[in-house]
Amino acid sequence: MNINQIAKAAGVSPATVSNALNGRKNVGEATRQRILALCREMNYTDDNRRRRTVPGSRTILFNFSDFDRQFYLKIIQGISDCVYANDYDLIISTSRSCERFMSRKITSGCIMLDMHCADELLINAADKDYPILAMDRELDHPFIKSLVVNNYTPMAEMMEELVSRGYRTFAFLAGLDTNDTRERYLAFRHVLEKHHIPFNRKNYLLGDFREQSGYKAAKLLMLSEDMPQVLVCANDHMAIGAMRAFRERGIHVPRDIAVTGFDGTNLAAELGLTTVVIPNYERGYLAAQQLLALLNGSEDYATFKIAASVHMRESVLPRLPK
Repeated sequence: MNINQIAKAAGVSPATVSNALNGRKNVGEATRQRILALCREMNYTDDNRRRRTVPGSRTILFNFSDFDRQFYLKIIQGISDCVYANDYDLIISTSRSCERFMSRKITSGCIMLDMHCADELLINAADKDYPILAMDRELDHPFIKSLVVNNYTPMAEMMEELVSRGYRTFAFLAGLDTNDTRERYLAFRHVLEKHHIPFNRKNYLLGDFREQSGYKAAKLLMLSEDMPQVLVCANDHMAIGAMRAFRERGIHVPRDIAVTGFDGTNLAAELGLTTVVIPNYERGYLAAQQLLALLNGSEDYATFKIAASVHMRESVLPRLPK
């Protein structure tokens, strides 16, 4: 008998069963009593709870950057569903506090998605008994596994589609200096070079992944007498900020300039933004699943690549007029 069977019998999620057994206040009393009664009827002794008397023995740490919490909600949901289904607990922290939780005295292992945490922190913390799953970088360390997005392929696919629609002059809005930004820009340049399309370096703009930086970058771009036909942004937030700046100046997207993003946020879909959609729920679930496998003895530390898909929407014209 395990927690998943109890959850199925009770008609609730494994997370709810775990919360009820641990006396958390986010479970209604009637639901709690029904779960406890089922545990007695089904002879569920919950050996895992006894193992929790060893500090950190069944607790996962997820550390994420707090600059945009909305972005991480689906990832957190995927992680928590997998963690609770396997009868582990979850601690969530940011770079301000992660170091004190990244210890075998408190947690069993760590999932890292915070560009503000230095590589040295992960390298010093990881060992055979404390595996780390990195979602934002690749490190050469025997006990750090990487699960990262394949940025290059979908960016190249989106660029090929833009070229096929007749676009020939481009601007690129970069985010912070991360692997994601570098891979997306590399694909951008490779497709232009493949089609012998020149790129003016003045059209390389810098942002920080936030909407306001996209707004400011678009303001700078509009000072040019020779606007590009399309602005390719390294993430959705900057693209949305740029679209807001264009709208304020009466510049129509996509008639006057096309805009693309990357990530696949809910707001991007609402605004009709062409983007690359990352399956973030599945990304979080897989991250937890891979870390739990390492905790259960797996020695597979090879990098795992997440596929993403291109969604062409109304922010790009079906065909550029000649």
